[in-house]
Amino acid sequence: MSRYDRVASRWTRLKNRYYAHKSRKVPAATGFVSQPEPRTIGSMARGRQLVAGNLLFAGYLVESKTTALWDVEAPDLAFEAERQGCTWLDDLAAVGDMAARQKAQHWVWGWIDTYSDGRGGGPIWSPDVTGRRLIRWINHALFLLSGTDKAQSDAFYKSLSQQTWFLSQRWRGATPGLSRFEALTGLIYAGLALKGCEAMADPAVQALAEECNQQIDDQGGLPTRNPEELLDVFTLLIWAATALNEAGRSVSPAHQAAIERIAPTLRALRHSDGSLARFHGGGRGQDGWLDHALAASHVPARLPDGPAMGFVRMAARRTSVLFDAAPPPVGAASVNGHASTLGFELTSGRRPLVVNCGSGEQFGQEWRRAGRATPSHSVLCLEGQSSAHLTKAQKHTGYEFLSNAPEDVRLERQETVDSLAYQGAHDGYSRRYGLTYARALGLATDGRSLTGEDMLLCLDSAAKLRFDRAVDSNALQGLSYNLRFHLHPDVDAALDLGGAAVSMALKSGEIWIFRHDGQLDLKLEPSVYLERNRLKPRSSLQIVLSGRALQHATQVRWTFAKAKDTAVAVRDMNRDEPDVYDDD
Repeated sequence: MSRYDRVASRWTRLKNRYYAHKSRKVPAATGFVSQPEPRTIGSMARGRQLVAGNLLFAGYLVESKTTALWDVEAPDLAFEAERQGCTWLDDLAAVGDMAARQKAQHWVWGWIDTYSDGRGGGPIWSPDVTGRRLIRWINHALFLLSGTDKAQSDAFYKSLSQQTWFLSQRWRGATPGLSRFEALTGLIYAGLALKGCEAMADPAVQALAEECNQQIDDQGGLPTRNPEELLDVFTLLIWAATALNEAGRSVSPAHQAAIERIAPTLRALRHSDGSLARFHGGGRGQDGWLDHALAASHVPARLPDGPAMGFVRMAARRTSVLFDAAPPPVGAASVNGHASTLGFELTSGRRPLVVNCGSGEQFGQEWRRAGRATPSHSVLCLEGQSSAHLTKAQKHTGYEFLSNAPEDVRLERQETVDSLAYQGAHDGYSRRYGLTYARALGLATDGRSLTGEDMLLCLDSAAKLRFDRAVDSNALQGLSYNLRFHLHPDVDAALDLGGAAVSMALKSGEIWIFRHDGQLDLKLEPSVYLERNRLKPRSSLQIVLSGRALQHATQVRWTFAKAKDTAVAVRDMNRDEPDVYDDD
């Protein structure tokens, strides 16, 4: 993953370089306190690609069969951060053969030769990336040190101690949140693992407890409302707790309480296929990480009583729906936030059906902005406007925060014998158009249908006046709106019943049918699916219902339902695509 704390100020980056330079004088660690064991999960497919010389980082593919990793010119900071974080060690270790070990050793000692003197700016010596790198080097130390001579071993321990000391001085320079969790976990991990570095772990343990209290709310969520980021933080907390337990130390109450708060929230953000909901810059999560982290937490399986980090989960049989039912993140936490309020995703068994487009960050600034807009989510969009706007940050050029976002988001739960339903509403369009957007979703108890109702309402006389003015300024044509349902690229969709419905075939063999109340124009239009480990966006389709709001109340009803001849239980034998992709 190409995370890098680019929000850091220029002064912070200068201090990072200063302490990186000073780290040269740190004495080398004499070895490990105990034999390290790998805890990170890699991809064998990606590892084989790396051994073959295909470097796929942050959406860029660079072919380099003979050139050292650090001699490759990085296309952008995201590429640089991903290779500097050394998460590729997980993938090479997953292959585990002689060629993979030699590649890993060549790259790690290449880093030592190139950067251990404190050289390099940007992400090379930033606290979050250094923490990530330390964890991987220690996790795979036995893999790396196999067959090395004393000089290589000494250089390895020297570099580990340098980076550990750097973190002990600079973890405060990481932005609160995921970046700081990475820095502190790396410091705890290294301090407990390396002989001579034990004293550096104690302040980090206390700081991690304070960060848990400040960043993990009562619902077990983060200010960013990013599900994948929450999984990353949870995984780091599990690793830190495991390291402390194995060193014979206790985990602080705040640390343990944070783990116990997060676990139910992550379960609630999990689709029936095991993936995470893709909202606010987050992806599906790396394969296996969520289940592995939940199992390692030893927190009893349960779901929250109410919304989890502002999301509502409905599940029946093997159908799951995740619904964004809270205001989007605000301020600095919204730097990756999306205008997705009241958007939802629908998954049937192992197959996503209705999705959001996702984060387009690795495809460039324009794709990143497009992925954050309301039209890139499965929700209603009024007059082509997002429910929240993007505003450039004054202090950090190039970053955009959310502004004019929904503030009043209401949610009600209704449960009947036949279905579980939620009704939500937000005021994101009220200030400009006088309309409150409301959405009701109901999932049948047998999991075979999802019913929806979308409404645009003027709730009081002032709202009616604003709406009338907006209509008058539009030549009495009403206000246009589009109701979008983005489909996963693996869904084979076609207009049916003379254009009155859409039939959708999943790879599992299930057939779903979309219908609406017949008042709107129904189209099947191109869309995109933005995901990591791709060189470009994947082509997909979207269902679009178009209409115009002419009255103070507008109502649309629709359903997604399994076809009658679709079996209750489908044996899904089709294999998923590998997680390393070509440019096709």
